Amino acid sequence: MAIRRGRGVAAINYPTGMNLGGDPTQALVHSTPTGNFMVTLSSVDLGQGMKQIMAQICAETIGVPTDRVIVDTADTDTGPHCMGTFASRGTHRAGNAVIQAAKEARQVMLEVAAEELEVNASDLETDGQGNILVKGAPQKSISIFDVALSAHFKRGRSISGRGMFLIPRSYPEKETGAMKPSTCYAHACTVAEVEVDDETGEVTVLTVKNVFEIGRALNPKMVEQQLVGGSWMGISHALYETTEPYYPSRDHGGTDFNQYLMPGPGDLAETEIIVLERPSADGPFGAKGPGEMCANPQIPAVANAVFDAVGVRIDTLPITPERILRALKAQAAG
Repeated sequence: MAIRRGRGVAAINYPTGMNLGGDPTQALVHSTPTGNFMVTLSSVDLGQGMKQIMAQICAETIGVPTDRVIVDTADTDTGPHCMGTFASRGTHRAGNAVIQAAKEARQVMLEVAAEELEVNASDLETDGQGNILVKGAPQKSISIFDVALSAHFKRGRSISGRGMFLIPRSYPEKETGAMKPSTCYAHACTVAEVEVDDETGEVTVLTVKNVFEIGRALNPKMVEQQLVGGSWMGISHALYETTEPYYPSRDHGGTDFNQYLMPGPGDLAETEIIVLERPSADGPFGAKGPGEMCANPQIPAVANAVFDAVGVRIDTLPITPERILRALKAQAAG
């Protein structure tokens, strides 16, 4: 009996969004009388940081600081249409819709500023700090605060925009069934190193090294946090989590979250994250959707590492000590 070490590799590609009905998402953007901007969506922030990213995208497009943007995710009754927050589609679909809406609002803003400065709107630019300048003559400028006041109380204009992103729908070829379910894909590769006790069946994950290709990291720190958390979640799926260990029998099934097995801080492996940026042609500023993909490659990588360590293939999750010992027993008997 011994502690055996193994290494496993797994690589995946993951579609951003889906093909159903063009997978549409809409966005509305409007200015307040004081020059802040409101983004209205029905896309819900599940904790992955969508509000922050939408604020960044809107601010970058209009040319204002991010703290001048407020994101309201409202609900599906009062907000513009969205297919939902799933399929790693939030940043890609909603981000593109926000860009369209913000461009339209920016154009109105520049037109109002042009009237105030008595120039053409095409001669204006933003400085990213809340001001609109005449190109080549930055001393001639007006604050976005004053432009918003003028629009609301003098010019009778609504600084607002509407955006909708819709992908070209792909239909299956009659002869082959081939189709294009997504316009862009994210990619990942994981290398996991484990130790397996062939007497008890216990698995210890020593290191997990992940490489993710996500288009473009719009907020690098948030991307890192999501990818690290996803990597730990993948390990949890691989080795711990189940509500029905003897499905369809209810024997030993957890009855609440106190009995739902998950790894604690001491069970988490040394984790390395490398982000590759290959901007997507149709992504908002090149972004793809890394959301669900970040917890996927660790599962087959751990399974392959267990196989490398003790020579048995476990094809049912989670990979518990019991399943490993049963497989080793069957291997010895065979």
